[in-house]
Amino acid sequence: MLEDNGSIRTLSVDIGGSGVKAMVLDITGKPLTERGRLETPQPATPEVVINTIVVLAAAQGEYHRVSVGFPGVVRYGVTETPANLHCDWIGFDLATILSQQLNRPVKVINDADMRGLGAIAGKGVELVITLGTGFGSALFVDGTLVPNMEMGHHRFRKGETYEKQLGRAALDKIGEKKWNRRLEKAITSLQHLFNYDCLYIGGGEAVRINMNLPLNVKLIPNITGLLGGIALWKD
Repeated sequence: MLEDNGSIRTLSVDIGGSGVKAMVLDITGKPLTERGRLETPQPATPEVVINTIVVLAAAQGEYHRVSVGFPGVVRYGVTETPANLHCDWIGFDLATILSQQLNRPVKVINDADMRGLGAIAGKGVELVITLGTGFGSALFVDGTLVPNMEMGHHRFRKGETYEKQLGRAALDKIGEKKWNRRLEKAITSLQHLFNYDCLYIGGGEAVRINMNLPLNVKLIPNITGLLGGIALWKD
């Protein structure tokens, strides 16, 4: 155990459908290293993704514990729904296996949940959505997380899910103009559904947003997905 808790360094990892990112944070959540990124191996089985994390971790220098954001439902460190990854992730004990590989304690959470922890103000109803390979979501009430809210797989319009209508494949197929119109409809729908005080939008495709957003909707940088890793270790 470290005598000085202020010197504890946290390796924060964000597993995405197209890229795996990593960065070391200090005890306050301030970045201590530049963000490292490698392409997500295909097929994205647990073994090759973990190997990618090990490579990224080695390049990040010293760290004492690890936070991981995973694109799917996570329960007690076990991944249950591998959105946009290989089916071998179903029932995979990522926290235990990665801890053995890195010889460090590891905590794992849904990636949108971790992004939200890095973004929210902690007051009122706050909703986070991520636009990337898929469609992630996280809901907070006065700073308390409602875990594993996989809204992306629920019906949005024309019998299709939010992810099917707004994921990267849809964006590539229909183009930015039509995709933005769909997103505008989604924002209106989510406001009526959750009556949120603030909606945060992040993810790799958030840079493609081209519209006048309501005052209670904020864009958050992609790095937020890593910055939220410090919150996993707070009491």
